[in-house]
Amino acid sequence: MIVVHAISLPPGEFGGDCVDALFMNSLDPSHHPAFAGLDELRVSAHFLIDRAGALTQYVPVEARAWHAGISSFGGVTACNHRSIGIELEGTDDVPFTEAQYHSLEALCAALMLEYPDITLARIVGHVDIAPGRKTDPGPCFDWIRLRAGVRARRVSASSEG
Repeated sequence: MIVVHAISLPPGEFGGDCVDALFMNSLDPSHHPAFAGLDELRVSAHFLIDRAGALTQYVPVEARAWHAGISSFGGVTACNHRSIGIELEGTDDVPFTEAQYHSLEALCAALMLEYPDITLARIVGHVDIAPGRKTDPGPCFDWIRLRAGVRARRVSASSEG
């Protein structure tokens, strides 16, 4: 499955290298008061899509990334073992950008071609696998748009092949 997340560091701020530092386990906790305790975390994601739509890969898709935490989906626990984590630079309460949706749609469509067990129903939010603990990508995320965009890209790719 694919798990869509939202992240900003410091919270509510976009740009800079703090998210990159977090995923590279080099975030300086003294850089911002909100970073207290983050130095003890070891988190990672397969991909990050920034506000401009640029895609960065941190972990090979075949390897486990530590993005889901305590989680379950369809009665199966430990989602890190069977999911691809995609972080979007953003917050629960700020709409995501057109560029982010374009990159996310293209990435999800490509991953679905490579991994046929990933269906649209298996593209979920962090909130879906850790309800009560996580809320991202939040109410500003447009699931209908994402699914329609991925579906259109898959149809286009299959008609070209």
